Amino acid sequence: MERAAAPLKAARAVGRLVAGGPWIGFGYRAEECRFVVGAADGVRDRAADQDLLIALAIAYFAEAVEGPASDLEATQSDLSALVRHLMGAEPDPARRGLLGEAVDAIDDGLAGDAVAEKLQAARSSRDDAVDPVELLSRNVREIAPGG
Repeated sequence: MERAAAPLKAARAVGRLVAGGPWIGFGYRAEECRFVVGAADGVRDRAADQDLLIALAIAYFAEAVEGPASDLEATQSDLSALVRHLMGAEPDPARRGLLGEAVDAIDDGLAGDAVAEKLQAARSSRDDAVDPVELLSRNVREIAPGG
């Protein structure tokens, strides 16, 4: 007998990459933070690494996304909780410290671009790391083709 997946909880929409397109955001399934896409045919989610979730927060604070539906719209408090979650799961002390600085910036009400800069500093330093919005776009195309 196949075990049913845990329900998606606390889905929050960060915005839309294009006007009229699917909304993107995050939610939790069995204590795991997931990348969420809401399209006309429903909500889909997938496992997300730290870099993808940080890119989502950067897009929010850099105002690189259109506004989502207000009933699911993420607040700064939701984004602070997301970054705290990422900080708790980050094994690298230097990145954990950078995420902590980003949480402080969010909680102190710093301007969005200042928060986005702190989050960008906490992103992966891999040579193949791409622009946050491009990373989000790629994931939307994979999870909701044609969405």
